[in-house]
Amino acid sequence: MSSTVFLEVDAEDAPLVQSRFPDAVVHSGVLSGKELIAACVEAAVVSCFIHTQFPKEIIEKLPKLKLLSTRSVGFDHIDTNVCKAQEIIVCNVPDYGSHVIAEHVFALLLSTLRHIPEADKKVEGGTFDYHGLRGMALRGKTIGIVGTGKIGKNVAKIAHGFGMKILAVDRCRVLELEQSCDMRYVTLPELLSLSDIITLHIPESKETHHLIDAAAFSSMKPGAILVNTARGSLIDSAAMLSALQSGKLAYALLDVLEHERNFAENKALIGHPHVVTTPHIAFYADDSMRNMYLDAFQSIDQWQQGAVPEHVIAPPTVVCDLPPVAKLSA
Repeated sequence: MSSTVFLEVDAEDAPLVQSRFPDAVVHSGVLSGKELIAACVEAAVVSCFIHTQFPKEIIEKLPKLKLLSTRSVGFDHIDTNVCKAQEIIVCNVPDYGSHVIAEHVFALLLSTLRHIPEADKKVEGGTFDYHGLRGMALRGKTIGIVGTGKIGKNVAKIAHGFGMKILAVDRCRVLELEQSCDMRYVTLPELLSLSDIITLHIPESKETHHLIDAAAFSSMKPGAILVNTARGSLIDSAAMLSALQSGKLAYALLDVLEHERNFAENKALIGHPHVVTTPHIAFYADDSMRNMYLDAFQSIDQWQQGAVPEHVIAPPTVVCDLPPVAKLSA
């Protein structure tokens, strides 16, 4: 059996990995540079997560690598062009738990808008009194979903269950959502101006970097709520802080930050009383983590059996007949 290395494995997940691949080398931390090369130089198979970077200078120093399986939907931490040139197969996990990320959107919303943390502290402090804790109902509010892929689709279904009005922006329409959730596709300017709650579910790219900038905040309804469980770089952090300080934005509910690698830059933002942050845990639930590993195992098994893995990264076949999602100021 070819040498196999698993990277970024949490302690609670190590037994699962070792039960399936007892000869695999398992690392818990995030490796980089010479340490990463040393750990993987003899490996034909490497399974990683999003924090381990595989740029050109790393990949070219792994001559035995044949399969790189990331336990994530996104694969922007891997230089796939170099992998293709080196004939390295790259696999991802297309949908390990889009439903749990959608659930986290509503966990953030409900906890914040119904003042759950404040209420808990109040009762713990000996005050059983509802004054000052008036919340905001979701029923009848308009939610704007930017991106209706797997996660956005689940957000729409949950929102429909809450009796919300649903707007969406995407290049590709999901006809079933239009019918089953009474969802309406609109332009980004229209979504921003009409939505009480805006939630982001698109990948980071040159086109979507700072998609939500000063112009976007200016076009939002006063008192809008912004949720981001996608990528921090979708939002201009300075513009968001300004919108919060002016009251234009009522709340920012963030599972990701633009400057996650330089935490000090987020200090003013995360310290704002109307900002709720979680440390990229939207994906981190029991069944999603299990599915993440099982899909990665499947890709490795299929490759070792000489088959083309089911989850090889490849362009999808979709119908994209709507205008591209672009900045208002572009």
